[in-house]
Formats: sequence, C-alpha cells, structure tokens
Amino acid sequence: MSATTISSTSSETGLVDSGFRPAWWLPGPHAQTLWPFLFRPRRLPEVAWERLELPDGDFLDLAWYGSGPDICVLLHGLEGSWQSHYMPGMVQSLVMAGWRIVIMHFRGCSGTANRLPRSYHSGETGDLRYVLHHLREREQPHRLAAVGFSLGGNVLLKYLGERPEASDLDAACAVSVPFDLAAGAERLSQGLSQLYQWWLVRALRRKMADKFSRMPSPIDLSALDQHRTFREFDDKVTAPLHGFLDADDYYTRSSSKRFLIAITTPTLILQAADDPFLGPAPVPTADELSPAVRFELSQRGGHVGFVSGHWPWQPEYWLDGRVRVFLTELSMRHNDRLAVNERR
Repeated sequence: MSATTISSTSSETGLVDSGFRPAWWLPGPHAQTLWPFLFRPRRLPEVAWERLELPDGDFLDLAWYGSGPDICVLLHGLEGSWQSHYMPGMVQSLVMAGWRIVIMHFRGCSGTANRLPRSYHSGETGDLRYVLHHLREREQPHRLAAVGFSLGGNVLLKYLGERPEASDLDAACAVSVPFDLAAGAERLSQGLSQLYQWWLVRALRRKMADKFSRMPSPIDLSALDQHRTFREFDDKVTAPLHGFLDADDYYTRSSSKRFLIAITTPTLILQAADDPFLGPAPVPTADELSPAVRFELSQRGGHVGFVSGHWPWQPEYWLDGRVRVFLTELSMRHNDRLAVNERR
C-alpha cells in the first residue's frame, strides 16, 4: 500500500510518506522487528517509582524520569514494561528535549501481579483516563503528551476518539498500532509471524497461571495450556475476564480504527506497511482520519523497528528522533501562540 499524499511538511495532517528508509542490512520486516529486540541496549537512567492507587482497589505502577514542566506518558505494548527495548532510547531522546517522562505500566506489567482478577487489554482506556486526569490535576504540567507502542498505541488512539472533548492531552503519538485486532490475530497465525504469537501467548498463559495460583479465578482455566493462538486465548480468557461476549466482540469493540475519525488532539501515527503484526490491508485510509491526525506510512520498518544507519555497528533508531521532532514542533507552536496572546 502506498501513501496517497506525499508531503515534506512534518506538521501537515493526512496520510503521508514517512520518509523513513531502512538500513540496507535489515531489509525485511522480521529483521527490522527483531534487531532492536535482540541487540539494542536497554540502559535507562535511575527511575523513580510511584504506585498509584485506583478507585476499584487495584493499582498501577508509574516509572518517572527527568524533570521539567512538560510531561510525556509512555504506554508499552503487550506484556511490555519500562524494560522493553523501545523504551530507553525514547526516554533519553525526550528527556534531552526537556520532557519529564512517566512510563505507565498496565495492570500486572511492572513485575508485581495486580490485586483484582481483571487484567489489561487492547481496548482498556479507563486506567489511562484516570492517570492522565491525575497528572493534569496534581502536576499541572505546561504540556501533557503521550506516546503509545503497539497495544499501547491502540489504547491511546481509542482513548483519544472516545471522548475527544476531554482527552487531557495536548499531543499524542502512536507507533505500530494493531488498528484492527481481528486482522492482527489472523496475521499473527500466518508464516513467520507465528513466532511472535507463540512467544506472547506463552507469556500470557504463564502470567494467568501464576496469578490465579494465588487467588480464585472467575473463569474456567482448566484448558489454559491448550490456547495456542491469540484468538483462542482472547476467546477463552481475555473476553470473559473483561466482560466481552467472545473474541469477536472484544476485537470489534476494542479496535482503534473506527475511533480515528473523531480525534481532535494533534496526533502522529507511525506505521509500516510490512508490519508482521498486522500487514497492509487493515491500515486506515485517508478518509478514515480526522483533520487532527498525521499518519506517516512507511513501506518498510517492521513492528516497532524503523532501524536505519549505514553499518550494523552504528544503527540509527529513527523512531526516537521522529517523535521528538513532532513533540518539539508542537511545543514551539504552542509557545508562539502564548507569545502572541501576551502581546495582545
């Protein structure tokens, strides 16, 4: 799939070519996806932890970095955390640009099991809404932004489109988003993409087994080890655990694609047409985007990959710089508007 609009103005909205060009030594989607996962250093500066108590008696763990008046919330992907391979570079890039960073861990993803039987899923936006409102009220940031990766990107985009008038965000960016969860589940059951499915579903099964060894389960987990695909796991575990009828109901109600048209917050989406978690077919078209959304589509880049650079010993992680530039440009325009208003 090719972009329908080509633009060199990075603030322009619509569906555009991203300008990303992959490293010659990482030409395919799986190479782009696996290289940063396997080889990218995961060093982070000292983290400050905060446990945020939720109204339902559960909790979320937040990891803080940096200082300053502007806050950016990072949302990890499925079974991710502050230790995910895409976090250190993004944290360091944004901290250097003056942002204070908080990584929001979804329930049970910080290394400690959450208290309630329910967990997190691709369409759960209530916890994000609570965190953003909490940060806006308590910290009173100059600007509040969010960046979501994969599942976190789907959660973020759905959140932005559900109640666009009350997003609490000044800017947002979503990377490698599974816009259509049913299509994503089908893609991950094909070819080499089954490797990712095997890895992630196994991790989900282990987490469920460990958690419900300590508390009663509200659903039947007797066949847990037999769930080998995302559709099987979502149909028998994710859906009943979170109030959905089945996997189809969960996918339909939680996919972010139908919410894109309603977004009013300035939003950047970075996606590769060769993403092995989704593929090109379900990627939104220009008429499915609101005027507030800039969708940068690359023909290559894999899933949260986007690795460039001339040599393997000097890789360049394009995502970090692109997100920083987007947020910096919005900050500059915001400051320009403030200056104009002060002169009036």
